[in-house]
Amino acid sequence: MSSMERICVVVCGVLLLMSTASVGWEQKHDYKLALSKSLLFFEGQRSGKLPPNQRLTWRKDSALRDGQEGGVDLTGGYYDAGDNVKYSFPMAFTATMLAWSIIEFGDGMAEGGEWINAAETLRWNTDFLLKATANLPNTVYAMVGNPNSDHNCWERPEDMDTPRPVYAVNTTHPGSEVAGEIAAALAAASIAFKNYDAAYSWRLLSKAKEAYYFANKYQGSYNDAIGHAVCPFYCDFSGYQDELAWAGAWLNKATNTKKYQKHVDAAIRKIKFMEEVTQNYYIDTEFSWDNKHAGLYVLLSQIGQYKKEAQTFACGVLPESPTRTIKYTPGGLLFKTEGCNSQVVGSLSLLALIYAKHVRLARERITCGNTKFPAWKLVEFAKNQADYILGTNPMGMSYMVGFGPKFPQRIHHRAASLPSINAHPSFIACGNGFSYLDNPNPNLNELTGAIVGGPNTGTDHFDDDRRQAAQTEPTTYVNAPFVGVFAYFINHKK
Repeated sequence: MSSMERICVVVCGVLLLMSTASVGWEQKHDYKLALSKSLLFFEGQRSGKLPPNQRLTWRKDSALRDGQEGGVDLTGGYYDAGDNVKYSFPMAFTATMLAWSIIEFGDGMAEGGEWINAAETLRWNTDFLLKATANLPNTVYAMVGNPNSDHNCWERPEDMDTPRPVYAVNTTHPGSEVAGEIAAALAAASIAFKNYDAAYSWRLLSKAKEAYYFANKYQGSYNDAIGHAVCPFYCDFSGYQDELAWAGAWLNKATNTKKYQKHVDAAIRKIKFMEEVTQNYYIDTEFSWDNKHAGLYVLLSQIGQYKKEAQTFACGVLPESPTRTIKYTPGGLLFKTEGCNSQVVGSLSLLALIYAKHVRLARERITCGNTKFPAWKLVEFAKNQADYILGTNPMGMSYMVGFGPKFPQRIHHRAASLPSINAHPSFIACGNGFSYLDNPNPNLNELTGAIVGGPNTGTDHFDDDRRQAAQTEPTTYVNAPFVGVFAYFINHKK
């Protein structure tokens, strides 16, 4: 048994002892299997030199020279979606969600036999984020690849021959949102790894502090610094104050202090001021790679801060709440966006479970107007969303590839749709792959565990068509929160 495995035995044993009380839910789906597959998906998104234990063997090494144009090693990490570009901002949010899932619901991962896989999935991400912050205190690398040339190709990552420029933010061209989210991710991951690999945890926390100092001292949006590259793909629409507050809150948690509290409060005051000025109120049900508002308040509520705002989130999503702001499809799926709606489903479901855990432990109830709800109503909400994704829906379709008898066969994903190197060793040029995009046949490779965008019109209809990217494209930040959701329900059943 390796030292890593011995540590996991100890950690997983402790996590199992920490398991929260079970709730009597009907287990409609195999959540252990869902957890296993949701983690396997990330192996299909890996960039760089693949390890010997790579399980999705139709994927091979790719982008082995990333970073050379900037004189830095930026190999590794994850392709964010069905293309071949690497964006540090959504990749960091993915890491934060994976880390938070491990922190809160690692007991379910241990029982499901997936704790090591979850830790390795997170580490593949944080190893890249450490590279992206290697030149701090002056530079954070925000992106690798030219999105326009990449999107003009339908090409396997193994064959990629498009330009791989490096985009960075620095002291004169700042990017507080990307640096702030990286700081949050590294701080959260330092907690997840603390009892697993103490030296790595310390390294993560040290770099998180550096990233936060950079983000906070040199404030500005990467929209202004490198917007020509990141927009319209990953523009920051909500401003960067939420990332500054989010990062400060995670650093407080990781250091078990209130050292960053004044920065957190200052950023939240600016957020609230802008909400009043613009009449754009985000705090209720906004939580994504771009917008941290609801997640921030749920995190802070765990230490008794901003409880009102956290309750506003809960009341905004509960179907029976008199102050509900979320819409639902006739089949019960929460509907918020026509662009990859599943990312909202996953992130808000994870938040609901984390907040429900806190409310239950505090022996409190959720007050929405004149109505009070027990914590288990939030659990019920999250379970209904998870079950819908896994197949309890009017289409009778699982929106996770490889799960259940019926699932999407034509996902919007270059590597999955093109023949693998195993099947077709010869090079497939940039433009030659579009015949596979337009082909009506199922994908040639199964990207097992990928959760696609799902129904996106406010109805329950889904088009299994790889040309409909909003419905059929998977992303890392869709899967990441579902890792925690599925882990939770492994331990919460009849």
